[in-house]
Amino acid sequence: MQYDVIVAGGGPVGLACAISLARDGRQVCVVERSPLSILADPPFDGREIALTHHASNWLKDAGAWVEIPAESICLMHTARIETGAVGSAPLLFDAPAEGPEALGHLVANHLIRRALYRVAARTPGVEIRAGEGIETARHDARSASVTLTDGTKLNADLLVAADGRFSKLRDAAGIGAIVHDFGRSILVCRMHHPEPHAHTALQWFDEGQTIALLPIAPDGREGASSSLVLTLPDDDIARLKTLAPEAFSAEITERTHGRMGPMTVESPRCSYPLKAVYAHRFHAPRFALIGDAAVGMHPITAHGFNLGLKGQEVLARAIHDGPGDAGAPSVLSKFARTHRLATAPLFAATNAIATVYTRDEAPFLAARKLGLAVANRLLPFKSAVTSMLMDRHS
Repeated sequence: MQYDVIVAGGGPVGLACAISLARDGRQVCVVERSPLSILADPPFDGREIALTHHASNWLKDAGAWVEIPAESICLMHTARIETGAVGSAPLLFDAPAEGPEALGHLVANHLIRRALYRVAARTPGVEIRAGEGIETARHDARSASVTLTDGTKLNADLLVAADGRFSKLRDAAGIGAIVHDFGRSILVCRMHHPEPHAHTALQWFDEGQTIALLPIAPDGREGASSSLVLTLPDDDIARLKTLAPEAFSAEITERTHGRMGPMTVESPRCSYPLKAVYAHRFHAPRFALIGDAAVGMHPITAHGFNLGLKGQEVLARAIHDGPGDAGAPSVLSKFARTHRLATAPLFAATNAIATVYTRDEAPFLAARKLGLAVANRLLPFKSAVTSMLMDRHS
């Protein structure tokens, strides 16, 4: 069977890529190992995505935004960064007074996946082969092909790997990657608390732990809910994941120093190893990497999904502007060059920030507090960071 492009991976970036290419007249096949029931209705995975305005607008233009329940979209008015004990001076980033009203939107990852599947499933030119894995892949200067686990062979002008930061297709293509192992894991879940979150996303570098609290529902009379993102050594995360709900809620209330009042867990607890990945190359003959297979970001700056979405846009634009062959060398070189320029500085800066702000030795603690105090007074810096967080004009 012949296609213009085969996309390996039916996650949000892979589905977005298929939609972009099909809307441009390409014939695309998405191969996803998960069964169709999981693609159509993904389970809760704990991850809340902080969407920039650029990402939200892309989802609106693609027709995915209307597939997300309105009550599940939470505005983020303020980003608050703290270090050290409760009560220390925070670094605040607020939505501009002249508008729009929010820095961005917070939406659960599984809802974004479901919305994109619904759009992809009804988009002419997109074929989704769920419940199938790729047994072997081949790509050279002339063509690309994959053999599925059921023996079916698919051919295309281009094979796109969107199979995650530990991409097997990337490894099979002989493309190495920088893997920054932070030696920690993150635990994510939803917590209910009596204090309002005021649509504020908190990133708190406490001693011995890093905590993020992301607003996920409007404040109400009975309190509010936030997504907890807790970073700790692997053993601590494993212990917390198996605690009884009452004991877990009590420990999280203690870890947050009661700042939001007594906290109650209200979702499954999910955990993930904290590793950042950056591929040495973004392409090979008739082969391209997108999403976490190309750049797997530390979640501290909340740019992972947004960069993945922009990466597939860059690839689709390069194909559109190219000679007509989706896998032409000039197309892939342009994609890789553009995406590397957009991601390399941010990847390096994010890893540096994550390293400095999670070290608890006295010099690092002092540097963190001084850094936030100075940054809070630099209005041009705050304006530039606010603009980057919102990403309205890309």
